[in-house]
Formats: sequence, C-alpha cells, structure tokens
Amino acid sequence: MNISVKEIVEVTNGTLLCGDENVVAKDVCIDSRVTKEGDLYIPIIGERTDGHIYIERALEKCVATLTSRDEEVKSDKPYIKVDNTVKALQDIGAYIRDKYNIPVIGVTGSVGKTTTREMIAAALSGELNVYKTSGNQNSQIGTPITLTRINEDAEVAVLEMGMSEEGQMEILSEMVKPDICVVSKIGVAHIEFLKTKENIRKEKLSITSHMNKEGALFLNGDDPMLEEIKGSTGVKTFCYGTKEWCDYRAENIHMENYQYVYDYVHKDERVRVILNALGKHNVIDSLAGLAIADYMKLDIKKAAKQFESFQGLRLKLLHIPGKYTIIDDTYNASPDSMKASIDVIDEIEVSNEGRKLVVLGDMFELGENSEKYHTEVGEYLAKKKIDDLIVVGELSQHIADAVEASGSDIKCYRFKDNGEVALYLLSVMQPDDIVLIKGSNGMHLDEIVSNMLG
Repeated sequence: MNISVKEIVEVTNGTLLCGDENVVAKDVCIDSRVTKEGDLYIPIIGERTDGHIYIERALEKCVATLTSRDEEVKSDKPYIKVDNTVKALQDIGAYIRDKYNIPVIGVTGSVGKTTTREMIAAALSGELNVYKTSGNQNSQIGTPITLTRINEDAEVAVLEMGMSEEGQMEILSEMVKPDICVVSKIGVAHIEFLKTKENIRKEKLSITSHMNKEGALFLNGDDPMLEEIKGSTGVKTFCYGTKEWCDYRAENIHMENYQYVYDYVHKDERVRVILNALGKHNVIDSLAGLAIADYMKLDIKKAAKQFESFQGLRLKLLHIPGKYTIIDDTYNASPDSMKASIDVIDEIEVSNEGRKLVVLGDMFELGENSEKYHTEVGEYLAKKKIDDLIVVGELSQHIADAVEASGSDIKCYRFKDNGEVALYLLSVMQPDDIVLIKGSNGMHLDEIVSNMLG
C-alpha cells in the first residue's frame, strides 16, 4: 500500500493529533490481534465491541492509528482524528484504487457471485496476472481493505461486491470504479432488508453507478429478472447464458466423469470447454469468465484451459476411498443455491448399492417469508432422486415437513446439532454412498465435514 500519514490526513479530511506526518503505512488492519509491523490500525465500532479499546495494543506493532474519539492523546505514534473510521477506510481504499491504471471487474449478484469471481479470475489468468478479492471480503469494510492490497504487478483486478441494504452498492461502486460489471443472478438473499426482488435487482445494478463511461455490463441471460431489463440498463450491455439470443452462449452441455463439458459460442467462434466443477449452474458462471476474456480480446482457448484444473470454494467433491463421498457445499446458502446443489446430487449416478443423502441446515436473512422459502426447498427436493434427508436447525424443519407432506419416498431425519449429524452419518454411510452438506455460514456445517474427514 505505502501511504504516508500526511496522505491519510488529506484523503480522509482528518486531523493529525500527534506523531510524524512522514510515517508510511504499508497495510491496514482492523483487528488488533493480528497486527503486523508497518500497519495502519483502523478501529471499527461494531455491534459487540469498539475497536478504539484496543488502540494501545495495536500500536505495539502498528505505525499509526485512526480514531473518531474526541479525547486528548499523547503518543510518539500518529493518531489521525476522523469523523467516521469506516468512511475513512473507504476513502483510503478509493485513493489507492485510483493509483492503479488497470482494468477492474466488479462482480455482484444474489447467488453465485463468489464462484463467478473465481471463474473470471481463472479465465483471465491464462494470460494476465490477476488480483482478486480474497474469501468473502466484499462488504463495506472488506472491499476497501481489498482495494488497499492490490498487487504492484497486477494486470487486472476481479473484485466481488456484496450488499445487504439499500445504498450500499452505490458506495462500493464509487470506491471500485469498475471498468466491467457482472451481475450473476437476482435471488432472495437479503430480502429481509430490501423487501422485494425488484428492489434487490435495482440495488445490484447500482454497481454501474460509477462504472467507467466506456465500460460494459455483463448479465446472466438465463435469469428472468435480468433478461427482462437487458435492453434498458442505460449502459453497454452483453448477456451470457444458454439461450440462443445470448451474446455469449454455452451449447451441448453434458457431464463426463464428474465434469461438465460444453461448447463456448460467440459469433463464429466455438471452443470446447472442460469444466472441473460440479453443478450445471457453474457452467453459466464459467461462461461469464470466458465472455469477459473474449471481450478483453484474450485467447479463449487459453482461458478455457484454466477450467480443466479449476478449484472453487463451493461444491467440493471429497472422495474418501473405502468409506463414502462428500459434496461439501457448506460455504453459504440461499433458496436458489440450495436448489442448484440439490440438482447436482440428483444428476450424479451411483451404483445399485449406493445411496444419495442430503444434509440441509437453516438459511438466514430471508425475512418474514423465511418459513415459505424453506418449504419451497422441501417441495423441490421431494421431486428428486434422493434417498435420505437429514435436517439440522429450527428453520430446516420446514424442509423436512414439506418432503413428508409430499408423500415422497425420501426418508427424513431430524437432529439438534452438527455433532449428532456427523455421528449419524459415520454410522450409516457405506463406500458407494454420497452425501451433500449445505447450509448458511452461521450453521457451521463445515464442522460435520471436518468430523467425517476425521
């Protein structure tokens, strides 16, 4: 990062309370427990704690700190007084972003934005040095931190941008100033705060509010909510998907040895793609990567080659020889992603002795219709080729209720905690069995996977 205290004061419209304005910070840190030499400490006031409490501890390693408190301080190290530390962090992130003259791709959506981010980064890495968002650092705090850490040798940046409330995406767009924007899908995640899917779509499309005037918007043409506005976005827009009218298409999609194979089609060009990822929905996510690589005039064959060894964050296939197979999709969950993951295990063929088991936990942030969305997942599951359903959590009981009410042959089992689920699976699963495990992050279903891997 390399930003001086003097620059920080100017960028944040802050006041230097003490210390040397020539001190240079090399990184930012918001957690006093993981500070490094050369960090700028930014105390965040959260729901549970106030980062200002830990300034002294942070300054044992950090070279400077921000503060929004009105109090007299005496220190050899710089204290920079700002009105709001989160806004100051965002100002610093935007300042660092402006220093880099590289293409920046912003990715958002209710479902699939993380995988789409990874797919785009993979496709571009065939020829370019790619910098991308790490983990889930896509929020009002995570995005500016991501911006401050852009590599000096980066040739393109792929940044995931998330929101939960109205107005947040516009703030992120102002910081990121994307050259290319991608919207993966409009679902019901965060509908608790935004009330309708139309409001969610409007907020997601705010990603273009500070887009480069010569930039382009890429929409998932297979999503009806995005298809219906493709000609009225007010910016240069392209669609990717499986429909004949899409600018960038996937055709002849089929599965070979747990991998999807398809033809990438754009105008007169056709390239065979082998995708090392489970789930037909991942074909669409990878298509976004190829579409952008094509738009940037990169070699599509080189971009497609990257998907043969793709390693995503979701739908990890874990085969334990002599024991069982696990599909680990514990990263997060929404109604749309639940259904997509159910489709994955439904499509997989098992031996005559093998069974298909599904473990589902609660989905969060669905608002007053949460029970309805869980019931819909159950109704969807009931039509699939699944042997056993295991649910854990309060809301997921509605999934099991819906399956049982449907008259399906699927056997339902209900547990109170992850430990009980793991013990049950360890006792009943056989070598030819496969189990899908999925729920919202807050359910910590990764604990079940860890116990099974033992």
